[in-house]
Amino acid sequence: MTSKSDFAPVEWKKLVQAPLLAGYAVSAADPSGFVGLLQEAFAAARSLAEARTQPGDELIKAVAEELLTANGRADAREGVRTVAQGAALEDIKHRALDALKDTRAILDAKAGEHARPFKEWLIKIARVVAEAGLEDTFLGFGGIRMSEKEKSTLAELSALLGLDATAQGAG
Repeated sequence: MTSKSDFAPVEWKKLVQAPLLAGYAVSAADPSGFVGLLQEAFAAARSLAEARTQPGDELIKAVAEELLTANGRADAREGVRTVAQGAALEDIKHRALDALKDTRAILDAKAGEHARPFKEWLIKIARVVAEAGLEDTFLGFGGIRMSEKEKSTLAELSALLGLDATAQGAG
């Protein structure tokens, strides 16, 4: 079993930041306006809460639990703030994906059999965020669940994490 003690503090911090960064990358790929951003944020929070209570991978549960602590929330916010600070909107997605490359390296080096479920969890969070708000609406009518930019970002994230394209459909 992989646990917090298997990671250096800086590595653990990156794992704790990863779920928010995965959702943030998708949100930044195609911003949905204020209401859409709120829907996406609530969707991400719901996914994290579910991870704590559903049967599954212990590493995922440990990270989800950590995000409920004051230190965990501060670490996660720091990751998002670092990605966004001084960046133009179009650069935020790329910065978030770059930060997630470190997560992949840490998982590949230290998480063993828990690496793949954790990576798939990150994709699931990103997908839930992408599907949270309607895109391309007109006065609240019409719209699609996921834009082409969001689909593209999910594919980029899957490739970055070393998952095949079918992994992004999981969850």
